[in-house]
Amino acid sequence: MTKVLLTGGSGFIAAHILEQLLAKNYTVITTVRTKSKADLIREAHADLVKSGRLSVAIVPDIAVLSAFDDLVAKIASGPDGDLEYVIHTASPLFFTFTDAQKEIITPALNGTRGILEAVKRSAPSVKRVVITSSFAAILSEDDFTNPNATFSESSWNPDTVKDANRSIATGYHVSKVESERLAWDFVKKEKPNFDLVTVNPPLVLGPVAHSLASVDAINASNERIADLLRGKWKAEIPETGPVDLYIDVRDTAAAHIKALELPEASGHRLFPVASRTSNHEIAKIIRDNFPEFAERLPGPEVKGGEHVDENKAYKWNCDETNKLLKIDWIPVEQSMIDTVNSLKDKGI
Repeated sequence: MTKVLLTGGSGFIAAHILEQLLAKNYTVITTVRTKSKADLIREAHADLVKSGRLSVAIVPDIAVLSAFDDLVAKIASGPDGDLEYVIHTASPLFFTFTDAQKEIITPALNGTRGILEAVKRSAPSVKRVVITSSFAAILSEDDFTNPNATFSESSWNPDTVKDANRSIATGYHVSKVESERLAWDFVKKEKPNFDLVTVNPPLVLGPVAHSLASVDAINASNERIADLLRGKWKAEIPETGPVDLYIDVRDTAAAHIKALELPEASGHRLFPVASRTSNHEIAKIIRDNFPEFAERLPGPEVKGGEHVDENKAYKWNCDETNKLLKIDWIPVEQSMIDTVNSLKDKGI
């Protein structure tokens, strides 16, 4: 069976990548930061752990450059077949830092460099590395309200580390663009046996994986849905923010796996986008489909979070990605229905 190393396996996107890889009969080694997260994944897939199709390794701190060295060397020297693919999703994603360079940029850079160096050094059988990047590495903050700007697979965020302290959002954006540039530069200069594909999703929404411990552990992008269901939007719907392009997490996971499987994806940046959305639209979808939450939800008269005026906003073009992947993207209504049902299962 084809063997894949998936880093950051407890993350929102990675949990769905893991489920889809296992459904397609891959053998997977995934990494998490703590024993408690490892135990959750092992419990969710107990039969596959027992059969040897899934193993979970603890890598406590990806900011340490040697974090992946021993694991990759151990996998590569194992008796049950060569490691063929790596999907690297592990990267900091939080918005409470005070020192962007120390807390988010350096860990992202070291995690990316560390996995690439470990694979090049110890796993020459690896054919391809797929890295989870972000729309943050594509966008330009100056063009959010520029209707003449079009973001596509070839667009690069112009911000650098010198801009990182401009705002919390900019610090996060810089962590993504700098770590993705590092990956492309590494492949160009080091010429490893593997090629590279990056996946650059915008706002990722959708159902939580069944290995999620509780709603309190929900990912950053879906936190808005939890807040809505808990009544925090009842009086006023918050603004959506400038990043209003959406993709369902299951499609994001599928894009990673196609990035791994398709020979013609080699060397590509993939930019999966289903549509624009807004907090106002999300609230309406959930209000229309889940009357049991009516007392907590904003009524149709409540303002806020409306769709952007497309005559005053950037455009996007992901034709290259659509042509390569040929995925029929899940519409936002179905995504929201499935998301709420998954959160109900977690007791929200």
